[in-house]
Amino acid sequence: MLWTVLGIIISYFIGSIPTAYIFGRLIKGVDIRKFGSGNVGATNALRLLGKGWGITVLVLDILKGFLPVIFLYNILGSKSNLSLETFCILIGVSCICGHNWTIFLRFKGGKGVATTLGVFLGLSVIIPGLKIVLGLTILVWLVTFMIRRVISLASILAALSFPLFAILFRQSPGLTFISILLAAFIIFRHKSNIKRILAGKETRL
Repeated sequence: MLWTVLGIIISYFIGSIPTAYIFGRLIKGVDIRKFGSGNVGATNALRLLGKGWGITVLVLDILKGFLPVIFLYNILGSKSNLSLETFCILIGVSCICGHNWTIFLRFKGGKGVATTLGVFLGLSVIIPGLKIVLGLTILVWLVTFMIRRVISLASILAALSFPLFAILFRQSPGLTFISILLAAFIIFRHKSNIKRILAGKETRL
């Protein structure tokens, strides 16, 4: 249990690194929370800092989810009294919680889409059959974005589709449950975007 708790704590702090906030301070000397949507995430960084820095933040936020799953799986997974799948899922959820509720910004963070993608990229290396589920989810995101050019809508539909694909391709009960939970996380974090989408006021990229 000690190794599991240690892994969860490490993962949370890695996820808590407020990448968009740091880059906003370093590149423009501003608090990104006071611009655009006020969100500490890659989309707001893209609008404030430009394409290059926005993509950099996006990649780093994905890595925040990917690296803890992979490295802590290899370093601590065998020492945990949990199954490797359960251990990795807990590590991933802890990392996402760190991003969404970062201790460094008084527990106010991003919406978790990029970091969730990173977590499932890491899990897809470890869990057989997850690659096709993740690939189809990414395809939903890409097709939606190409048609509507609205990042939030693409993220919401991708989040909704992931549990459906997990069920369709018979992923484990634990993974299916956590996919439903994380989809609910993402949708909850996008509640203001949903209101703007319904009102036809959401910003197109």
